[in-house]
Amino acid sequence: MQRVLNFLLILLLCLMLVHTLVYLAFGVALIPFPFDYDQAEGFELNNAVLLASGGCPYCNNDIFPFYGSGYPPLFHMLMVPFVKLFGPQFWYGRLMIFCATLVTALAIAWAVFRDSGHRMIAMIAGLAFLSSNYVYHIGPLLRQHLLMVMFETLAVVTIARAFQPGIKTRRHLFVAFALLLCAGYTKQLAYTSCIAVSLWLFLRNPRAAIQYSLGLALAAGAIFALLMLATDGHWWINIITANQNPYRMDQFLGLLQQFLRLHGWLFVLAIGMVVYEMYFDRLSVFSIWFVAAFINTSAAGKWGAGDSYFVTALAAICILSGIFLARSATGAWHLSRNYLSRFLKPTAGLANGKLLALSGTILFLAYGISVFKLPTSGPFFAPIASALNIQPLPSWRYPLYDPAGWTVGYAVTGHLPSQDDYERGWEIVDLIKQTDGLLLSEDAGFNLRSGREVIANAIQLKNLWENGLFDPTELINRIRSHSFGLVIIRAGLFPPPVMIAIHSNYQLEQIISMNGFDYQLWKPRTSASAGDD
Repeated sequence: MQRVLNFLLILLLCLMLVHTLVYLAFGVALIPFPFDYDQAEGFELNNAVLLASGGCPYCNNDIFPFYGSGYPPLFHMLMVPFVKLFGPQFWYGRLMIFCATLVTALAIAWAVFRDSGHRMIAMIAGLAFLSSNYVYHIGPLLRQHLLMVMFETLAVVTIARAFQPGIKTRRHLFVAFALLLCAGYTKQLAYTSCIAVSLWLFLRNPRAAIQYSLGLALAAGAIFALLMLATDGHWWINIITANQNPYRMDQFLGLLQQFLRLHGWLFVLAIGMVVYEMYFDRLSVFSIWFVAAFINTSAAGKWGAGDSYFVTALAAICILSGIFLARSATGAWHLSRNYLSRFLKPTAGLANGKLLALSGTILFLAYGISVFKLPTSGPFFAPIASALNIQPLPSWRYPLYDPAGWTVGYAVTGHLPSQDDYERGWEIVDLIKQTDGLLLSEDAGFNLRSGREVIANAIQLKNLWENGLFDPTELINRIRSHSFGLVIIRAGLFPPPVMIAIHSNYQLEQIISMNGFDYQLWKPRTSASAGDD
């Protein structure tokens, strides 16, 4: 049976490596793409541009340039040195997030190895994270969510060692809570990890939990207060109030079903690890983190949220499932004496044998098969897809095979940018340079590429407008007076009154398709045909 187990583990490692190579290939193809690949990438980059020049991404949205960001500034601050060295470019932000996913995978592998000493299974657990469709779709994007997950994972892995013999506890606690502070000021969703870590620490050492949790709260509060003062209160409006979006239960349930269909194999092992710790061991920080993170996936139902809200839970699942498999393979289960252990004593040999390890390996293999995805374009992947007779799903509009299907909130990414996408993007930039006046665009990348100021963050303005916090009067007046020589619409993301003003005072001149989207180029109507709305 040991030979069978070794063969399956080698097969599993090879499968995970194939997934990781596909992920690496996607990252290499996407990182140098010079335009917005996913909505809002350009606005994240513009936040760094503003900070590099002393500007403010969190100021009054009612007045020119009508710009605001809904995310904390740490990721954008990390890009500032690159902005000063290279100017506004997408590649360094994408590379930073891509590397963050690799660091997260390494942290997962280290946590499993530290618990079991099993190198191969530790590698498998880390690669399982990179193999997920969710990580694949958003990993190379210039979006800060996976940087938050990296900080969260590093914090949890660090604090897990804090009370082990020979460890400098205070140093580990300080580093862990500093990483949680970084996670929170990367994206607000990290509050769940802060609660989980504090709760675990309270179970281990109430005094330390109070001290370090209070220190974290004071540090976060002080930064929050400084930002409130620096932005005249608009920090609260942009970061807190603008994110109070409507909730869609169908979106959450669709994503939850999809997540479990893809990752349920590892989810079962993670649950098994939690149950084991509850009845036969001490609850680890990984288990508490997993439970808290999974509960918080319910936030994925908010409008504007999506599959990324499951990635923190995925990191915890990879650690717990990896530990479960490693302990099974090494026979490291120990049933403490209680009523359950007496009941399970006749079957305890199975756990310390290889049957449980084989079962766990089969579940990992099932996971590796369920998350299989493959680009179907490009000089390397197109021949492979053709040879394997793999085609995109009928409902998928991109050259990408993704058996996950699509549900509301699932990232519509993962395909390779084509040469045509490059050419169409530069065509739009050339048209912008030939146009006088300001540029109003739903994708900020065109502004940055053409040397124009970024004006208005469409999604942010829509969120503020729906919460009664954006007065579009000045923006509409500028639209009526044709201050904008060109308006670029991709999905109609501006608040309804702004869209009405654009349609009334501008006319559609051209549609250019790029990256699967139809970019509508609107120019001012003549005075005779301009509307009054």
